[in-house]
Amino acid sequence: MTDAQSTAGPLLEVRDLSVAYRSRGGLKEIVSTVSLSLDAAGTLGLVGESGCGKSTLAAALLGHLRAGAKVTSGEVRVAGQSLFTAPPSRLRALRGGTVALVPQNAGQALTPTMRVGHQVREVLRTHRGVTGEAADAEAAALFAQVRLPQPQQLLRRYPHELSGGQQQRVAIAMALAGNPRLLVLDEPTTGLDVVTQAGVLDLLAGLRRELGVAMVLVSHDLGVVSATCDRVAVMYAGRLVESGDTEQTYRRPAHPYTRGLIASVPSLAEPGLPAAMPGTPPQPGTDLPGCSFVARCALAEARCTTGGAPALQLLPHADAPPQVTDHHSACLRADEVRQLPPEERDMHQRADRVGEEAPVLVSLRGVEIDYRHRRARTQGAPTVAGIDLDIRRGETLALVGESGSGKSTLAWTIAGLRTPSAGTLQLQGEPEAAPGAATGAAAAHVTHDLARPAGSRPPGLRRRLQLVFQNADSSLNPRRLVSDALRRPLRLFAPDSAAALSGRVDALLDDVGLDRQLGGRLPGQLSGGQRQRVGIARALAAGPDLVLADEVVSALDVSVQASVLRLLDRLRTERGITYLFISHDLAVVRSIADRVAVLYLGRLCEVGDVEAVFSGPTHPYTRMLLDAVLEPGARPDPGERRPVEEPESAPPAAGCPFQRRCPHRIPGTCDTVTPPWRDSGDGHRIRCHLDLDGLPTVLVPVPAVEPLVEPLLEPLKEPNP
Repeated sequence: MTDAQSTAGPLLEVRDLSVAYRSRGGLKEIVSTVSLSLDAAGTLGLVGESGCGKSTLAAALLGHLRAGAKVTSGEVRVAGQSLFTAPPSRLRALRGGTVALVPQNAGQALTPTMRVGHQVREVLRTHRGVTGEAADAEAAALFAQVRLPQPQQLLRRYPHELSGGQQQRVAIAMALAGNPRLLVLDEPTTGLDVVTQAGVLDLLAGLRRELGVAMVLVSHDLGVVSATCDRVAVMYAGRLVESGDTEQTYRRPAHPYTRGLIASVPSLAEPGLPAAMPGTPPQPGTDLPGCSFVARCALAEARCTTGGAPALQLLPHADAPPQVTDHHSACLRADEVRQLPPEERDMHQRADRVGEEAPVLVSLRGVEIDYRHRRARTQGAPTVAGIDLDIRRGETLALVGESGSGKSTLAWTIAGLRTPSAGTLQLQGEPEAAPGAATGAAAAHVTHDLARPAGSRPPGLRRRLQLVFQNADSSLNPRRLVSDALRRPLRLFAPDSAAALSGRVDALLDDVGLDRQLGGRLPGQLSGGQRQRVGIARALAAGPDLVLADEVVSALDVSVQASVLRLLDRLRTERGITYLFISHDLAVVRSIADRVAVLYLGRLCEVGDVEAVFSGPTHPYTRMLLDAVLEPGARPDPGERRPVEEPESAPPAAGCPFQRRCPHRIPGTCDTVTPPWRDSGDGHRIRCHLDLDGLPTVLVPVPAVEPLVEPLLEPLKEPNP
């Protein structure tokens, strides 16, 4: 095949592709009759909930199927070559040389025992035949191309010696090493903080401009797809239900499922909890007589339940731009759906918002946490230092900051998994009457020392503080039933008869919205959202006063995320639970938190009510975090944004910890003098040398969905007579 033949037509073509997995009941179709195409240098986003088949489809774009899977119909062609009919030698040459993968978790995808430079040189040798000093020079050039600092030094490091953002850039460099024409990126920013995410997306946009490489981006983050991709394809239950220009699809979705996804996204512009789609997707491989979304659709009618799954249909658009006319939907009422006004966001405002008058539950004063060896503490600075913070009873206090800012370290220390090197941590107890005191005598407040490790705390104290971990997959024992995971804290903190324990397990499953039958399953038999609910139920089993929620929704689909956020808020209201909510997603923080504490390199730089922090004035670092947030429907111009710099690994010896990255840095002051706290009222405090009048004001973006409807309706309206 000549180069001219291989480049004629679309770079990527998927024609009526169906993929099925073998099971005890026979073949179960996971991807069903999917068709799509992508031109050279184009970008396509694949979105949908977990289990919809998008990862299986992404793997098929590299000619790869998991064990037990087979293509039952259709084909995938890249640069004119059919992947599933190509001989093994040709397929190996295509992978990496024509189409390459950027995996989701670069930290796990990189070989931990090999230096990253050797891993890049391996790709160069395999796909381009480059070896020796030429390979060393090319690897360094690739690291420079993906904006890694000091490429020669980084080539000699192991993966664990790099930050999460640097690991992701190394994975991108490895993918580029074979000079591919198509990159398949599988959730490349999941788990990254907003600033690191912005840097990776800016990098991808730059590579597309410089190299003309096409990209397929698999993501559950609608904001990431909006900022990166020209076109979007929405998958549900193994089928494409909508596809088209990204901006048009977000502005005027033509399928109820797409509308539900957009409404589930929390917004910086609107406080309160986003709407959660009712129900759950069907199990992969379920054969349904009609539309697979019918059980969750408010617009469903009788004809939606019969006649098979609706096919993608081109939507008519009169007098509209060309990109708007290329809009497909698999809904029988698509034309009606896209004419509907944006789905109303249920921005429910809590009537019981916790104020400054609420009693303090946990008090931190002068807390310092030091990972340095005792002999090395004369050099550098502690990991976390100078933390003065109160957590009020019944509130949700959000702890935000980039990866490595000390958020999890602080939470683990409160939980007793780390020991502070200085300062005091105290948990306030319920008022207790002194022994022998007369009836009616004033009760004394009891405080408990949290500076000691969890193993030395009495059971009653351990019960009052519980953790919910980010990754429920690794925090639940894969070999124990869900019911066993819930019985364990019940036996430990509230022993009871076997029958009573079973009843309490059922009650916990009810509390977190899970079917009681799921108690008899293993964690691997549950969806990601269900596993996270089990993690929450396990924490509730102890009857805690404070729940430390460490990035509990960061890896969840937007629809599942919305339902988990509502669950947490309901439990807070019903049980009076206090949350320390750790997150790097500021839109999520605005939706659920009462107050926000911003950490940078283990130092507090701002604390205040969530509305005060999100409406300014604010610390320059907080402003940088807010500027990095991507909302669906927004297409930021990278040229208008300041270059994203890699955060330091340790704070400077003196002055403000943010001084090196601050656009408002005052030479001779910020680098030598510790900044003072500025009080802007109502408990909103900012630690900065700038006066309140000189601090940046947050410009919260307007709602991303509603204002986007009218401009595209204009071409469709009848002209005035």
